[in-house]
Amino acid sequence: MRGLTLFRASGRLALFFFCPSLLLSSCGRPSDRRAYALQGQVLAVAPNRGEATIKHEDIKGFMPAMTMPYKVKEPKLLDNIAPGDLINATLVIVSNDAYLTKIKKVGSAPLEKRPVAAPPASSGFELLKAGEAVPDASFVDQDGKKRGFSAFRGSTLVVTFIYTRCPLPTFCPLMDRHFAAIQNSLKNDPSLAKVHLVSISFDPITDTPPVLRKHARTLNADPHRWTFLTGTRDDVDQFAARFGVSVARAYDNPLDITHTLRTAIVDADGKLVKVYTGNEWTPDQVLMDLKPVVRSS
Repeated sequence: MRGLTLFRASGRLALFFFCPSLLLSSCGRPSDRRAYALQGQVLAVAPNRGEATIKHEDIKGFMPAMTMPYKVKEPKLLDNIAPGDLINATLVIVSNDAYLTKIKKVGSAPLEKRPVAAPPASSGFELLKAGEAVPDASFVDQDGKKRGFSAFRGSTLVVTFIYTRCPLPTFCPLMDRHFAAIQNSLKNDPSLAKVHLVSISFDPITDTPPVLRKHARTLNADPHRWTFLTGTRDDVDQFAARFGVSVARAYDNPLDITHTLRTAIVDADGKLVKVYTGNEWTPDQVLMDLKPVVRSS
């Protein structure tokens, strides 16, 4: 998704791993496809992106009630669908994708006027520009050790922001898969030996060091090449905001998180090189962008 791709998700960590074979087998095989009945209200429609934001009820066997954007494979499914419509649809989950099909309008209702959520702790911070030094910040890694961001100086970094409870394969789990692919490439390229991966969770309530350590093991993350960090809510939100990550939590539930996706390259001197917006970047693109950065360091 391009631009400010927002979503809410408040499921359990186990949802991400509902079927490990989905992450390992190829797309298109019958065993890869799962379909779930979805009922909810349309909050927004973006036909140009083939996307509708839906506040839905519990999806039995998959995730609790959430509000998030869903893609469609057939743009015509969004014809005559408007904010306020009540719909029934089928959510299809395959190994590395998720989309809606069989969308049917069954009624309409006034859109709920939700209380305004408290502003993210990151409000008021200017975006970093390429060439600017990334500010230091305090974190805790997957082993429970305190880490300042400055501790990574001397390594070229690829940094992304995730949380482990995210259930849909095209959001935070895609960032994990991309980083796993980058890690494999780094092992086979001596010229990139000093590149380090950093995944920062903005869900400190759930993503404690033991949870992050387990998550890292599941991804076969090499701790010498890939570090998972978290910290206080304010510290993480403020740090992430400098890269363009907007994090907001529901006023009545801090586990109900809305955020954007950003991934960045930071050079060995701690200066920002590039920021990738959304989830449409590829591991090959990052690896290509890393080479001149490493050569110049």
